[in-house]
Amino acid sequence: MTASQLPPSTSAEASVIVAARRLIPQVRAAREECDRLRRVPAAMVDALAEAGLLQMYLPRSMGGPELPPLVVFRAVEEISRADGSIGWCTMIATAISNSLGLLEPEVGRELAGSPADLRLAGSIRPQGRARSADGGFRLEGRWDFASGVHHARWLMAPCVLWKGDEPMRTPSGALVTRIFWVPARDAEILDTWHVLGLRGSGSHDFTLAHVFVPERYSASPTDAPREGGLLYDARLHLSWIWTATAANALGIARGALDAFAALAGKATTMSTARLRDRPLAQTRMAEAEAILSSARAYVLAAVGDLWMRAGEGHSDLDPAVVQARLAITYAMHEAVRSVDLAFHAVGTNAVYERNQLERYFRDIHVAVQHAAGLPAHMQAAGKALFGLRPDDPGW
Repeated sequence: MTASQLPPSTSAEASVIVAARRLIPQVRAAREECDRLRRVPAAMVDALAEAGLLQMYLPRSMGGPELPPLVVFRAVEEISRADGSIGWCTMIATAISNSLGLLEPEVGRELAGSPADLRLAGSIRPQGRARSADGGFRLEGRWDFASGVHHARWLMAPCVLWKGDEPMRTPSGALVTRIFWVPARDAEILDTWHVLGLRGSGSHDFTLAHVFVPERYSASPTDAPREGGLLYDARLHLSWIWTATAANALGIARGALDAFAALAGKATTMSTARLRDRPLAQTRMAEAEAILSSARAYVLAAVGDLWMRAGEGHSDLDPAVVQARLAITYAMHEAVRSVDLAFHAVGTNAVYERNQLERYFRDIHVAVQHAAGLPAHMQAAGKALFGLRPDDPGW
């Protein structure tokens, strides 16, 4: 048995997966309301928070569980299989809970509360402006794609630092940026999330207008993490948080194949024969299953290997990083391919909103637009496999 196949090693790791599975009936029951509201319903948010699913990467020093990436993977995958939007918000909240590793533990505890119940949304892009003020900074700007912003208590708002009328730059000419954590009550949410898929993720824009943020609620992205745990290693940061992104895509795809199987048992199109009795549908189901399962296995093996090697202190992590990052991007695109096979095999029945396959189809085509799925990651992996150095320092 490989490291990636081992069962969770602690009761906390096992319990979060069990908690995710127990929520599946509630997630399914919330799907329609979630899409209609274009946000996760409050009762569903509370259930996710109570199960610990919105802060899985929160450091232990701040009251969090600090769970390994493959445990987070399994929990996000379970929720996403039932609904892509609710799984997406679970993924995003957990991914950015990792950012608190840049803060002092006492500051993180202020954000998370006691007992810890961190509800964080925001952006990773420096879309605002920050100017130095006595004891901190004053922020203004507009940030997009803030998934879960309606249920957030804190917002992550990276900014470019300005001095006077000019942005500040490093000696090499790069913009100087800083990450800020701001109370959600200080923001205005803009109703911008009118979209094709993942409608229930509530990924609206928000604005801040001259909001003061104490310096302790901020950090430079180039700062050494305050937390020493493996999850907060600056180089490996994207590998861990994007493992959860791949889990969302693979979970959506698994839900699509579940819906395909359900439809195939009853649907007919231009024939009296059920889909499951037709050779083409049988072939497409097998192809989609093989594509999805092999992509998932690649993520589990590659991320598991990176986690093991990093934990053992290997000096050369380059090959393992390349495989993990490549597996994540590859899996997201293969998830789309498996869903497309199922969708087209069903025929015209697939387009009806009454059939869940239609929602999974829309959701997966939006999910793959995440930065983790960018084709540039394929190019970077290819460069590394040729023995060249990718431009991105995260490789």
